[in-house]
Amino acid sequence: MIEADFWQGRRVLITGHTGFKGAWLWLWLRSLGASLTGYALAPLTVPNLWDVVRAAAPADSVSIIADVREPAQLRAAVEAADPQVVFHLAAQALVRESYADPLATFATNVLGTGALLEACRKLGHLECVVVVTSDKVYENEGAGRPFEERDRLGGHDPYSASKAAAEIVTRSFRDSFFADGPPIATARAGNVIGGGDWSVDRLIPDCVRALETGRPVSLRYPDAVRPWQHVLEPLGGYLELAQALVRSPANTPRAVNFGPDAASFSAVKAVVEAFSARFGGKPGWELDRSSHPSEARALTLSSMLAERTLGWRPRLDIDRALLWTADWYRARAAREDMLRFSVAQIAQYQTLGGVRE
Repeated sequence: MIEADFWQGRRVLITGHTGFKGAWLWLWLRSLGASLTGYALAPLTVPNLWDVVRAAAPADSVSIIADVREPAQLRAAVEAADPQVVFHLAAQALVRESYADPLATFATNVLGTGALLEACRKLGHLECVVVVTSDKVYENEGAGRPFEERDRLGGHDPYSASKAAAEIVTRSFRDSFFADGPPIATARAGNVIGGGDWSVDRLIPDCVRALETGRPVSLRYPDAVRPWQHVLEPLGGYLELAQALVRSPANTPRAVNFGPDAASFSAVKAVVEAFSARFGGKPGWELDRSSHPSEARALTLSSMLAERTLGWRPRLDIDRALLWTADWYRARAAREDMLRFSVAQIAQYQTLGGVRE
């Protein structure tokens, strides 16, 4: 359960706060009364969710536009923020981009994580760090079973390998420099959907763009199965994980999956069809027959450890997650106040699981 009194006034640093997940996390922590510092590149798309969120940034918040691949600048920003809790979300997060520029992907995801953890070594009031990686950190041989945290790390494509490497870097820093210090954990999730995402090479943004052009979505692997979940699901898990690391570090795992129930494991084409149903059957999909880099055909997670140790469970099934997502874009098309709409979705989500005052 998320504890509002835990976050009230707490100094929190979010790297990657201008991204899709980072902007939602910023907005949620703002609603809980945290004192926020963000460190990230400028948003990569126009429009983007950060432009909605930053309009209501509290007076004590700080947004720094910079690169995690600049260790000196990152260290100065971290030391100035003097955070109690750190969420590291800054990343190159696209599989296909990792094929186009693998060195930049490794630099951001591996060296950037190392730079962030090195900067955290100098902090005097740090209570915990949550490093967000991916569901793709596991060595995936295509067996189709849900991955557990004890499974072997790996990665065939540069993105997956970089995230597995970020896990190893985190473990190395934890064992070498933080063994008697603040707890550091990794959080593994992926395939999030929700309003405010316009990223390239992501399914729902592709649907939104297809709606605008009047053409069907082009799918590379329509039968690929993924653990789809609304963006608020793993973010709630990150918040609960941080609370547990501070409140009861001895009983809290250092690597946790946050995935949906098995009923929400769904093929790509099924997600497009369900989303299209909210828009009169549009945009629909067509098969992209051109050549593409390989991707895992099946990828699912077990979240039993999160349930057992944190009491975390997903609150939205795939149908409701798609409904909330589609309704966000429908509201934007109707020119509603999207900051207010987004805050209302967070408040509604919290009522499903409760927030302890």
